[in-house]
Amino acid sequence: MIGWLEAVILGLVQGLTEFLPISSSAHIRVVSAFAGWPDPGAAFTAVIQLGTEAAVLIYFRQEIWEIISTWTRSLFVKDLRGHWAARMGWYVIAGTLPIAVLGLLLKDQIETTFRDLRLVGTTLIVFALILWFADHTARNKLTLEKHLSFTHAIVYGFAQSLALIPGVSRSGGTVTAGLLLDYRREDAAKYSFLLAIPAVLASGGLELAEIGDGPVAWGPTILATVISFVVGYAAVAWFLRYISTHRFTGFVIYRIVLGFFVILAVTLGWIPANG
Repeated sequence: MIGWLEAVILGLVQGLTEFLPISSSAHIRVVSAFAGWPDPGAAFTAVIQLGTEAAVLIYFRQEIWEIISTWTRSLFVKDLRGHWAARMGWYVIAGTLPIAVLGLLLKDQIETTFRDLRLVGTTLIVFALILWFADHTARNKLTLEKHLSFTHAIVYGFAQSLALIPGVSRSGGTVTAGLLLDYRREDAAKYSFLLAIPAVLASGGLELAEIGDGPVAWGPTILATVISFVVGYAAVAWFLRYISTHRFTGFVIYRIVLGFFVILAVTLGWIPANG
């Protein structure tokens, strides 16, 4: 069972890594394995992500309120349908469809096959290289308000759905897609956070029923969720400031080193690939 100490540590890990392009689900899986704890499972990971998502809701509360209110009013007021906030509402909905469909279709794999640490290590490395390529070829010129379209929203959405595999990273996948589409780093990250809201809330809500039946109980899960919220709020603020003046090179190097270390640890029998 995941106890109180484990909940504190995993909550810290979730809060620190959710918004960075290094995969929070991979870190929860890896930290648990090295600590000798049972895999907390996809349900625990999805539920404590509600904490970091609450941090996004508060941090971007003004933009989110404008998007929701303007989109809702645009359903009845034709003149508002061209407003950037109304369009953003539709783009978030469209971008959420890929992960919603794939999440349901691949539910069994998400809870079993995708949590194999050999796969986690490999995806950490492969997507680090893709992020490096995108970061060094992007022209960083497009903005969300002027250039986001339904086509781009769907591309972002499929990139987000790759995060169903621990090691890809939700923010890493969507930011990489944004960079390849030539969006500014800050805009790519901002849309990544906004796009994650429906997916994370839905996933966490659906997995609530699983808590208490597996290796985690309600008390530790709630504690981890609260900690992830507090730490996550600080992390998202720092990350947005950081990428406004820095490339993603540091994250790329970290991912590659961690990926090789995980694969090595499994190969040498230090940690099990599953379980």
